[in-house]
This record gives sequence, C-alpha cells and structure tokens, in this order.
Amino acid sequence: MKIVLEHLTKQFPPRGRKAQEPVTAVSDFNFEIPDGQLIGLLGPSGCGKSTTLNMICGLEKPTSGRILFGDDDVTSFPPERRGVGMVFQNYALYPHLTVRQNILFPLQNLKGKDKLSRSQMDERAQNAARLVQITELMDRRPSELSGGQQQRVAIARALVKMPRVLLLDEPLSNLDARLRLQTREEIRKIQRATKITTVFVTHDQEEAMSISDRIVVMKAGVVQQTGKPQEVYDDPVNLFVAKFLGTPPINVFQGKIKNGKVCIGNAAVLDAPGQKDRDVFVGIRPEGFLLKEDGPLICQLGGVEVMGRDISIVSNHEASLNPNIRSIISAETKVDTSSEIVRFAVKPSKLFVFDGSSEERIRI
Repeated sequence: MKIVLEHLTKQFPPRGRKAQEPVTAVSDFNFEIPDGQLIGLLGPSGCGKSTTLNMICGLEKPTSGRILFGDDDVTSFPPERRGVGMVFQNYALYPHLTVRQNILFPLQNLKGKDKLSRSQMDERAQNAARLVQITELMDRRPSELSGGQQQRVAIARALVKMPRVLLLDEPLSNLDARLRLQTREEIRKIQRATKITTVFVTHDQEEAMSISDRIVVMKAGVVQQTGKPQEVYDDPVNLFVAKFLGTPPINVFQGKIKNGKVCIGNAAVLDAPGQKDRDVFVGIRPEGFLLKEDGPLICQLGGVEVMGRDISIVSNHEASLNPNIRSIISAETKVDTSSEIVRFAVKPSKLFVFDGSSEERIRI
C-alpha cells in the first residue's frame, strides 16, 4: 500500500496562560512511501515524528493537508477504517488476558461482512504467532513474558487483522541493548515476509539506518532530509543531519574558507576553488582521518582506544566543537603514543562544509 502525505501540518492550541500562538508539531510534511517499504521516521524527542505517525493512524486529525492510502483519501477516516496495525512503545497488552486472547482481541470486534468465525479467528491468531515465533507462549500472560516476547505479542496483535499499513512507535525503547538488536532484526524479517508498508518511529539513528529502506530526518516538525540511509549519511544537506547520523558522531570544527582553501585554524584541509571567503563549520566523519607524519591537521593526542579490527584515536584541537575528536583508524596502523601530537590528512569524501550562519551544506 503506497502512502502519500501532502502538505501535512498539525498545530495544537497554545500551551500555558501567556502563550498566544498555536504550537506547530508538524509543518508542511510532504513524502511518498512506496508500497511494501519500511520507512524510518527519525529525529530527537519532540520533533513531530510520533505526531506524524498518529496522523497516519487516525489518532490525530491534521490541521491541514491530505493523507492518501493508494488512491483513497483517508484524511477524515477514523482509525478503524484505515486498515492499520499499530504497535505502541509500551506494548499496550491486556495484563489479564493470555497471549492468545491478546492477539485475538482485535478480531473479536469485527462486525458485518468483516466478522470471522471462531475457527477463522483461531487460524489467524496462530498464523500471526507463528510469524513472530511465539506459538509456545500462547497460554501465558504478559507478566510471564520478557520484554522482547511482549513486543512480539504486540506485533502479532497488530498483524492479525492483516493491515494494509503497519505503524511502529518507538517499539524498541524499553528493551536492553541485546534485545534491541535481536528484535529489530526480527521486525525487518517480519516486514520482508509480509511485504506490509511499514513506518517505524525512533530517535535512535542506528536502529533507523540498520533496518529502513528509506529514512526521514525531522527537526522541530520540519523534514530535513529523506533518502536511503547510506545516501543520507554520505551526503547530509545540513549540519543538523550530519551531526544526528553516525556513531561515533561526526567531528565538527569552526573553520574558514580563505583564499580558495577550507581551513581549520591555520591548516588547509581541502581546496575550495571559486568559493568566497567566509566562516564555516567543517564536519569530518571519524573514518575520514588519515594518519600522516606530514598531515596538515595537527591535534593534541589524548589516547588510543583498541576496538578490535579498528582503533579510535582520541585527540583535541582548539577549533573542535566536540569534547574530543575521535578518529577511526585500522588497527594495523602504528600510532606513536609517546608523542604529544598527532597529524592527520583528511579524506575529501568524508569532509563536509557548512555555512557558518545558515548551517546549510556548501558543496565544494
């Protein structure tokens, strides 16, 4: 099911006695979600991603704009008419019901031509449980399950109605690190098996990049950039996107374009022919540093962290806006840890320049 969001805006009434202006949670959101893809809505808390999900679901009504499922305008449809399955952050399982009863619950409320017989409902529930691998848990109650098992029950309950669209709101935030990794892989497998168009909301960029076909990066209700995860990582349109994606985060420096060169302090790190002199921010991905004895960028060596196949060189520079500069280098590279300084050259493809005022990308 293709989903089209056209000029979607959501405003809430003023908050507080002195506030007079409405609060804009989502502003002029335009995006097309291709049929059968998994889309990650990504951004910091309060950026409008959950509000966008609630508008797609029908729990929130847009202030303006349209929502299309295929050729159907569903903007004014209530949730039950949209054919969506929703998985909430806290799972929202009924504690007094067994796993089987929780999964069956949405089917028991179907009426008219959609009403199913008992055997049909049992078959649907069993198929959904099999898909998420919880058939052996059907007679347990939520209190007897781990967090990962409860999450799979919630997904099975969402899938049992055979929805046209699956919506996941921060589904992994309550799980520990190991379970998050395992469960996100399972979500991807389930989505590929069912081919249901899926929207996945998260503030965790690693989650979004690892399982999404495309990501939408949001800030303060406004879409900043959309695209395939690797493309957005490799080609950020502004400083916010560059800083939001990547672990370890991008290293950001105050710099200048001067006499056709991008400079960090006195070090010219990139040619910038035809660019006017101005203040800029320079972002360098951790994997963008090359250890060189005659490298132009001279940093104060802080230490070396062994990471297995790679090492992380921790250093400092007076122009750095990060607490520490982290440079990811092959473990085969020898680092003179007795030295007080370390010198780098920079890979041009891993260096990005942003305007010092607007923070928009300057393409060089």
